[in-house]
Formats: sequence, structure tokens, C-alpha cells
Amino acid sequence: MKQQRPLALIAGAGSGLGQTLMQVAADSGYVSVGLRRSNIFIVNNTDNQIGLSCDLSDGDAVQSAVQGIIDQYGAPQLVVHNPATLVIKPFLETQLDEFQACWQNMMLSAASLAQSVVPSMIDAGGGTMIFSGATASIRGGRNFAAFASAKFALRGLTQSLAREFQPSGIHVVHTLLDGLIDTPASRELHKADPATMMKTEEIAAEYLRLAQQPRSVWTHELDLRPQTESF
Repeated sequence: MKQQRPLALIAGAGSGLGQTLMQVAADSGYVSVGLRRSNIFIVNNTDNQIGLSCDLSDGDAVQSAVQGIIDQYGAPQLVVHNPATLVIKPFLETQLDEFQACWQNMMLSAASLAQSVVPSMIDAGGGTMIFSGATASIRGGRNFAAFASAKFALRGLTQSLAREFQPSGIHVVHTLLDGLIDTPASRELHKADPATMMKTEEIAAEYLRLAQQPRSVWTHELDLRPQTESF
């Protein structure tokens, strides 16, 4: 028998925002399945959270993993694409394989995920797909050529998906996370004041609100930033 709770599928369920999204979705009534590259993955089935290892840049692996999840839990009502590969280097020092890694891990993984979930979501009457973007989705900064080029492409993909699948009941959202996300790794890298950083639980709450929007007032792009962030 299939799980009675709706399914939330979180791709890029690493420490930080991904893990928080899994927890918030589970607390909100979903069975929450997370995909991440690492095979060191805490799985907590007691509160409807399940973690699976999957190379999100491998289209065949994504297709196989997602189909197994759908066979067990049904079509997802909420899908979040959250992988990120951050490369900060001067352009002439950035290797071509670093460009390729950014594109594969952020753009190709999104295309693979969407192709894996959309058919079942159409058959089920719809659902919500949210793609995590960044400041670099709309502004290519100095030393961010690899990262920004992939995030620009991801934003273009979401626009195309929204226009193609909205008539089938699929709500496609691109979020602009315009600020530093408060995680231990981000604090160490950026040496920023945590008071000026975005809280993962608050981002996750906004994602859940997007998934609950009535069809007459769908948001396609939502920008989120700390009150202290200039823009």
C-alpha cells in the first residue's frame, strides 16, 4: 500500500538548507525523501524522513532512484532542487572541468530530476517544483563565472518548465536566495555575522508556503534576502 502522506522529494539534501527542508516538510505532513551525493547520510524513519545516496549529475542514477521512490510512495506533491557547487576563482584560473562540474551539478541535475518526476506529477494532477537559485542567477559577479553561468542556465530552465507544464497543474518556482545562508560551513568560509545571514528554517518555511499557494495566485519567481542585504 502506498504511503498516505504526500511525498516531498528533496534533491540536494545535504547539511544546511537541504536537511532543514526535509525536516520542515516532514513536520508539515509530508513523507520526506532526500537525495544527496554522499553515502554518509543520516536516515530517520521515525519522523517520516528517508535519505538516499544518489549522484544527481548522473541522469540514469536519478531516473532509477526517483522511479523507485515513486513506485513506493506515489507521485511527489513537492519537489525541491537544491544542489550547489560553488566555484569562486578568477576566470583565467578557472579550469574547464570546473565549469563542467558546476553545469552538471546544478543545471543537468535539474533537467534529470524534472524529466524523472514530471510524467507522474502530470498523471497525478499536478504538484510543485521549486528550484533554488542565487544572486548569481541574475548577476554574474567578479570571480563567479562558473557558478553564475550555471545558475543563469538553471533560471532559464525553470522559465521554460513553468510555461510548458503550468497548464498541466505543475507549479514551477525559481527562488533567488540573495544572501549568505547561515550554516557552519558558510560562517567559516565568509566570516560573516550570523545576524546578517539567511536562516535555513525560515527559507524552508517560505518554500512550504509556495507549495500551498492557490492556483489563482501562483508565484513563479520569489527573491528572498536578509533585511541587511543591499540590492
